[in-house]
Amino acid sequence: QVQLVESGGGLVQAGGSLRVSCAASGRTIRSYAMGWFRQAPGKEREFVAAVNWSGSSTYYADSVKGRFTISRDNAKKTVHLQMNSLKPEDTAVYYCAASPSSDYHTALGSYDYWGQGTQVTVSS
Repeated sequence: QVQLVESGGGLVQAGGSLRVSCAASGRTIRSYAMGWFRQAPGKEREFVAAVNWSGSSTYYADSVKGRFTISRDNAKKTVHLQMNSLKPEDTAVYYCAASPSSDYHTALGSYDYWGQGTQVTVSS
């Protein structure tokens, strides 16, 4: 089993930056691909970013490409999402997820473990 806990959410003005983090416990995530997803009120959960097991490959949704950066530290069992140039439409609950597949995935169904989420609110 893998337990994931997100942190770092909060309120920020448009154009600002925020970093959300995910700490894993239990089984090692060293061989797992990791992803970030988000869910805004009244909308379905959507893919944001993913990283493969080693951190050598990353993939982003078009809506965040060039503004967000995903990274991981396998020794510390953490995954981060650096969010810059934030927009009001980035407002959502952000979820960390782990996939037993070593390569990254964009589909929700590819991820077996999920955190509880952290709220990110961007004011205009």
